[in-house]
Amino acid sequence: MLTQGAGVVTHGTTAGVRQWLRGGDAVIATALVMIAVQLVWKFGLVRRTYFRQDDFMFIASGLDNNLSWDYLMRVDHGHLVPGPFAVQWAMGRLGVYNDVLAHIVTIALLGAASLALLRLLSLLFGPRPAILVPLAFYCLTPMTISSLSWWTVVIETLPYQIALPMALASHVLYSRTGRFGHALAAAGWTLFAMAFFVKAPFILVLAVVLSLGWLGWRGRRRAWPLYALLLVAYAAVFFRQLLTSEQLTDDEAQPSLPGAGLAARFAWTLLSGSLVPTSLGGPLRWQPIGEDYATAAPPPALVWAGLGVAVLVVAASLLFRRRAWVAWLTLLGYFALADVVPVMIGRIKELGPDLSGFELRYISSTAMVTAIVVGLAFIPVAGEEHPWRSARLPRLRPLRHAWIPLTAAFTAGSVWSVTAYARLPLGENVRSYVETGRLALQRAPEKAVILDTHVPAKVVYPIFFHDYALNSSVLGPVAPHPVTWIRRLSGPLRNPLTFDPQGRLRPVGIDGLTIPQRDGCTKVGAREVRFPLPVRLPEGGWTAQVGYLNPSVTRLSVGLGAGRSAPVQADKGFGWTFATVEGGGRELVIRTEGGPDACVGEIRIGVPRPSADGAPSPLQPVS
Repeated sequence: MLTQGAGVVTHGTTAGVRQWLRGGDAVIATALVMIAVQLVWKFGLVRRTYFRQDDFMFIASGLDNNLSWDYLMRVDHGHLVPGPFAVQWAMGRLGVYNDVLAHIVTIALLGAASLALLRLLSLLFGPRPAILVPLAFYCLTPMTISSLSWWTVVIETLPYQIALPMALASHVLYSRTGRFGHALAAAGWTLFAMAFFVKAPFILVLAVVLSLGWLGWRGRRRAWPLYALLLVAYAAVFFRQLLTSEQLTDDEAQPSLPGAGLAARFAWTLLSGSLVPTSLGGPLRWQPIGEDYATAAPPPALVWAGLGVAVLVVAASLLFRRRAWVAWLTLLGYFALADVVPVMIGRIKELGPDLSGFELRYISSTAMVTAIVVGLAFIPVAGEEHPWRSARLPRLRPLRHAWIPLTAAFTAGSVWSVTAYARLPLGENVRSYVETGRLALQRAPEKAVILDTHVPAKVVYPIFFHDYALNSSVLGPVAPHPVTWIRRLSGPLRNPLTFDPQGRLRPVGIDGLTIPQRDGCTKVGAREVRFPLPVRLPEGGWTAQVGYLNPSVTRLSVGLGAGRSAPVQADKGFGWTFATVEGGGRELVIRTEGGPDACVGEIRIGVPRPSADGAPSPLQPVS
């Protein structure tokens, strides 16, 4: 024991360091540092995201509903996800569009998923340095990046990515100890995942594969009836709710299988254009979908090079690992059944094989499975007998360092791909629209009349989300005081407003034709008065703005050509009244309906839009 002088280390200290290294503490410490660095790195991207598309629909639905069984257990487009519905319900009551809270939850869930994977890897393989490779894969792969920018996908997939390794870790403990409590824990984690994600039943399938391929199943069959019972119960609840649930968007599309050619093309595109490139650090390039999201767009050369590298990696593992084939077959089966089939049934006809095939959110949760499979293909399971094909090992010794350049290329590609995705505006412009709208509503007079129009497609696509894409649905929840939302202009409205594409409130203007005021005004009584239009209007829906100077309140009937007339009120004195008419032609026809005569001034007919002449509120969009 000795230790005098700088730079001299005692024998006890040296022995302690060696014991620490042998005990795996250094591996766990390194893994924790890797996870922390990953979270800091990805937070730089996550903090620039905002709510998008169906996030607004789900939050609005949560605000419209109580936390009831019917609300939570609705099957929407094939998804039974009470967990995310509950989260969206809570988000609507915790600031509505509280992006700071969403960012904190996202990073917390990502950290928990990474720690859960570390727990599984250290249990399955032991705390050896080799487990840092599959952990690094999960931390770095761009497979999960686009999903981190979409709140609805985050709260479906990340809880699943927490539950999957935790359930498998409990199953590993059950297989090794025989304690049934661990099997119950595995079932409990699976049940938790079932509340969040449609792929959750595959966790128990993976547990069975682990037993058959590596852990052994003799004397450990008591868990199988438990797992089967959970799957049957889930299927019963799912199909019952599927047959009784109403879709949020009233979409009448029914699940159906596509043709064999379409199915094969989609499966191949998802494999070669999404799964393989992102497993090797790609896609390097992205195809923006709007301003806040993108799909993979790997260069064709990268696709084929990636397939070649994937074949070499799989072949190398098969050469020296006895059960590597089981690992890769597990990944392929999971990919086919959990990733390909659900999309093939529900979305492939709607989106097409090319757009769907490069959509990474369909495989984002597969990053966790791929990390586990990479470990099983290359690292012996703790206690595994005869893991190597020993006769071939001497010939493969020159290749023992081949993983170093492959890992370096994967890391560089991953950093490049994530950096390229981060160059997108992400949530910047959608946040600007919502925050500008929030400020506009704050400054609007109480009970202001606002013409309810669809938000820009960059915020919510009207073609997909219908009424959930209206400003009343998106911005209504953040209004600080009551306003009156109207779907069409009808009657003597005072200073109606509408939102412009930046989220500012402007006076409504009628964009179209003008019939100028004649001398004074034109007297209109019970007999029709025809007002010629400068040009013929085609058949359609139009809004007429009729000026008047009336001695008393009356009712007008306004029609266009041979179309149906619209009855509207015209007040006493000077003002405007609006009528929404259907039809077409060269004349606008006006008369009174059982009331005093009116005196009609300038008439405008066309489409209501934000007036370019009126001052917007606020003057500049919020940045």
